[in-house]
Amino acid sequence: MSLNDPLSNLMSKILNYEKVGKKECVMKPTSVVIKKVLDILNAEGYVGKYEEVDDGRGKYIKISLLGNINKCGSIKPRFAVTVDNYEKFEKRFLPSKDFGLLIVSTSQGMMTHYAAKEKNLGGRLIAYCY
Repeated sequence: MSLNDPLSNLMSKILNYEKVGKKECVMKPTSVVIKKVLDILNAEGYVGKYEEVDDGRGKYIKISLLGNINKCGSIKPRFAVTVDNYEKFEKRFLPSKDFGLLIVSTSQGMMTHYAAKEKNLGGRLIAYCY
């Protein structure tokens, strides 16, 4: 586990806790990127609510797990993607068409690749989940 990439740590921790069947996951450190990714995963129904807790030694995030994730991970290197290229990366990271999602960082903020396609935006790939 790479300790230099908090997003990768988050994704692998969530996946490991899901596989074991735990209902809750605690993540430290927190960041704006991690919160945005969790917001998207929550909106899409992959994880439950999360709360940020300040214990006096820095903040940590408590995430409730729903057991809906088969696989998730961060994408390194952060590939640049144009509107025409989404299909190529869908084939690479997702198991089948319209199953799972890619999280893309665009000029209008972080969103799923479906929303980015709708708004005709390219960006950088951040993570995938299905």
